[in-house]
Amino acid sequence: MDIDPLEMVETAQSGARKPRAAWLNPAVAITVALLATFMGICKVKDDNIVQAMQQAQADKLDHWQFYQARNIREEVAKSTLVQLRLQALAATPKQQAAYAEQIQMYETLAKEQNSKKDELKRQAEKDQASYDALNYRDDQFDLSDASIAIAISLLAVASLTQLPWLYLLALLPSGFGFVMGAAGLAGWALHPEGLIKLLS
Repeated sequence: MDIDPLEMVETAQSGARKPRAAWLNPAVAITVALLATFMGICKVKDDNIVQAMQQAQADKLDHWQFYQARNIREEVAKSTLVQLRLQALAATPKQQAAYAEQIQMYETLAKEQNSKKDELKRQAEKDQASYDALNYRDDQFDLSDASIAIAISLLAVASLTQLPWLYLLALLPSGFGFVMGAAGLAGWALHPEGLIKLLS
């Protein structure tokens, strides 16, 4: 009977290994699959929110630019009014009627620009409020993504090292990521300000 040295090495190595938890690798695989699926669903919703944020930001900038244009038009109308009123003082009685007509036209124009300017300001402020509300939910998805990524990293190390306590530790960021993702999907008012300020 011949002795195979490779068999002896394999037997010695298998005897020196720590006992493996048979449940760990399947549990890691199922947990990673569930987390990745949930993360994918959250990512779709988060991308839509980011697009809406970009639109709100663009709308706000447009409204503020129109506000500035209306403001300039109002100031030009007011300046023209001052010039017309001063010129009317030196005008002949026959010219007074023409100046009065122009003064009336520029007064109307200045009031109209002021009114439109105020409306644009309200729209720009509404756009900012919309952006802030969307950013609130975006923060929730960001925390969910970060927590789940940490959890998946811990799960990979748990599978590699075969340490069951590391798997259990990975469930903490998994749970937090799930709660934050669910808050973003359902619109819950869950927003850990301290953590968000720390990461922003």
